[in-house]
Amino acid sequence: MPKFTGVFRRVELKYLLSAEEREALREIVRGRVRPDEYGRTTVCSLYFDTPDRRLIRTSLEGPVYKEKLRLRTYGVPGPESPAFVELKKKFQGVVYKRRVALPYREAWAWLCGGQTPQQETQITREIEWFLDFYGELEPADVLCADRIAYDGEGDLRITLDENIRWRGADLDLLSGDGGAPLLSPGETLMEVKASGGMPFWFSRALSALEIRPIPFSKYGRAYLASQTQNRKG
Repeated sequence: MPKFTGVFRRVELKYLLSAEEREALREIVRGRVRPDEYGRTTVCSLYFDTPDRRLIRTSLEGPVYKEKLRLRTYGVPGPESPAFVELKKKFQGVVYKRRVALPYREAWAWLCGGQTPQQETQITREIEWFLDFYGELEPADVLCADRIAYDGEGDLRITLDENIRWRGADLDLLSGDGGAPLLSPGETLMEVKASGGMPFWFSRALSALEIRPIPFSKYGRAYLASQTQNRKG
């Protein structure tokens, strides 16, 4: 499980890679980045939204400011497994994250049952304000992915998400990490994260391979997929 950081500010760029682009990039970064200590992990996230999906509909419009709330675990959790309640905000391309660690059962009881956690911190108060502001938040979609993360110079972090899948029913993460595929076969979502600028060598590598950042939201893609599914149904 990745090291826990409660508060941070950083720039995050996303790239959708083909199998060929991923292999070419792997050769370029070899020796410059290293896999983190956890190796391959399964990241499970439950996103919360209003009944009319106000948060994701607003986000997909591309506003200057947007925010979301999710419950995240690394691997399929048990009731006492560590879980992270994350409040993520983005303003003018900069991401600000607040998160608090709780046992899964306690995090679920807080977000789905209104039971305030025992610990009270500045972060839990911020999340409480968010819950009060939006009112009737509910579980919306589960997103799971198989992830490999790499660390580089400074605070550079690169994550590669494969086999991203989603489901809009059976939303308790205790139910497992299954779901419908979100990407086309062979595609990988790469996220590059750093508080400062991207290293020049890495920027040059992306440019040489003509790999460019794109706006991409896993929850947003799942929401659009569910809308299509509903129309067909």
